[in-house]
Amino acid sequence: MSELKLEELTEEQVCFQMILHSGNARSKVLQALRLYREGDIEKVNEMLADAEEDLSLVHKVHFQLVQKEAGGEQQELSLLFLHAEDHFMSTLTMKEMVKEMIPIFQELKS
Repeated sequence: MSELKLEELTEEQVCFQMILHSGNARSKVLQALRLYREGDIEKVNEMLADAEEDLSLVHKVHFQLVQKEAGGEQQELSLLFLHAEDHFMSTLTMKEMVKEMIPIFQELKS
């Protein structure tokens, strides 16, 4: 997965990239949970690792935006950006919850 460069994208494109990759990660996290229910533990870890890659890309973009603002470059706060950030943060939360739930489910199975 190639790294996104803020200077090559419009503000809208940055937001859509954040939404795209957060959405991909969310789908992979939910798929990991479904795979667990089907008993495919090996694919669960693979799917969660893939989700981490997508989230890492979004995190890097988000961090670049924070750095720009910390450096004095005021960022425009649009509804689209708020939506992108919400998508990112809720997917991070979902991933952490699923990673915590799977071991609990494994203990309950034994």
